[in-house]
Amino acid sequence: MLNKTRNWLGALVRATAASAMLIATTAHAAPPADIDVFAQHVLEAFETPGMSIAIVERGQPTVLRSYGVRRMGQPAQVDENTLFAIGSTTKAFTSAILATLVDEGKITWDTRVSDVLPGFKLQDAYASSEMTVRDLLVHRSGLGLGAGDLLFYPPPSDRTRAEIVHSLRYIKPASSFRSTFAYSNMMYLVAGEVIKAVGGASWEEAVRQRIFAPLQMTSSTTSSLLPAGANRAWPHSRITTDMRGDGPVVALAAPVDIDIVGPTGSIQSSTADIARWLELQLGRGLDPRTNKRVFSEAQAREMWTPQMVVPVAPNPRGLELAQAAYKAYALGWSVSDYRGTQIVAHGGGVPGMVVLLAMVPSRDVAFAIFLNSEETFALSAMQYRLLDHYLGLPSPDWTSALVAARQARVASGREALAADAAAQKKLASSGTQGPSLPLDGYAGRYRDAWYGDATIERTATGLKIRLEHTPALAGPLEHVRFDTFVARWSDRSLEDAYVTFALDADGAIDRMTMKAVSPLADFSFDYPDLLFKPVR
Repeated sequence: MLNKTRNWLGALVRATAASAMLIATTAHAAPPADIDVFAQHVLEAFETPGMSIAIVERGQPTVLRSYGVRRMGQPAQVDENTLFAIGSTTKAFTSAILATLVDEGKITWDTRVSDVLPGFKLQDAYASSEMTVRDLLVHRSGLGLGAGDLLFYPPPSDRTRAEIVHSLRYIKPASSFRSTFAYSNMMYLVAGEVIKAVGGASWEEAVRQRIFAPLQMTSSTTSSLLPAGANRAWPHSRITTDMRGDGPVVALAAPVDIDIVGPTGSIQSSTADIARWLELQLGRGLDPRTNKRVFSEAQAREMWTPQMVVPVAPNPRGLELAQAAYKAYALGWSVSDYRGTQIVAHGGGVPGMVVLLAMVPSRDVAFAIFLNSEETFALSAMQYRLLDHYLGLPSPDWTSALVAARQARVASGREALAADAAAQKKLASSGTQGPSLPLDGYAGRYRDAWYGDATIERTATGLKIRLEHTPALAGPLEHVRFDTFVARWSDRSLEDAYVTFALDADGAIDRMTMKAVSPLADFSFDYPDLLFKPVR
């Protein structure tokens, strides 16, 4: 429930003053009459600084609207040309480039990756030899959720793309090849290398030549490194407590640089530009502005065809009406139902920013929602309201339900942290909490097969840990209990990690493992897949 009653008339006045554009048209369905009021209401309810929305119908943009500011505390307004990081919605661009290469006969969706990249290898020999381009795109490699993400995240990383791809062979699979859906950023990085090998140009150049240029997406870029003064949205998050997602929304120190893994999520775009991308999607590869094809209708169908079943988790209380009956992953897109109608969509996020692209093929309508915060529940509020409108369905009070769902999620995280703190306190009172070794005994160099090295130093104030390939992951080690410590990263926007040592029969350190402290930590903090061994 909302903490206070909202003044909807006041919201309407403020929305009128916001940067907003409604493209005059009589040929298409009118947008929701209360779209400005509702959008402003969502911004306030979720404390989000800014939002930008595009709606495309029958091959034409009917709505380009923006609200709020690019950065908290600064006057610059969001507009239809403001660049947002679109995160994993980049994956559909990577898939589309591959579609153009399929059309040209240079590959097929079922071309073996090893035939294109002879050095490609996973720990599973069968997956190494039989992995296809299609397999790369549908998250069935056998690697676990987010496996390998620490090879590039949190940025910056000192690795090249080739080095990251090489390291994948050392990651232990979580399931057999093609048996289980597990979202993988790494496989899309490999897909980018396939594009380079087959198309003769880097992924970045391919995006510019094959997508941006023909669609005249003149503001969009493949890089997060924008010039000073650029019309860009600034990232915001809740990072002032020990659990990310709790506390007030604040501006992050800087936008993240994930250019090293561009094919999986580095594109920056605006709603004015992304509308052109949605026009192309609704046109099944035909650009309605130029009447020229970017990719064939056959490949458009292929990219929307469900390939891998995705488990459907029950929605939180109060959101039962939006419960999907099915969900599957296609080639860079997710296919599911909303209240009985098929939806083709994909979300994306980088630290401080989230985005959603959604299409309703049966209604020939699509929309994009950009937020300069991490409030995914706010995305859902806008998504459900727009879907209800274009499907002609009664729309409940989604905002209140989603605010309650967000509060419940945060509360569950707080309870988990409190329970852990209580257990720690109990051990401390018993006098049996350890550690087993003097602090000097934990110092040294440790190596994980796929990540590389971590160093633990003994300092005047205690222990300090540093993951060598990730400068941001450095900070003091605080003892918790027995042989478990907490890595308190100096960058407090990052997810702290439990660091646990196991001793052998002789009392020497045999291994070091890690896991996130917060139960709400993003899966890209891939601590559980690490297995460090002392370098002797």
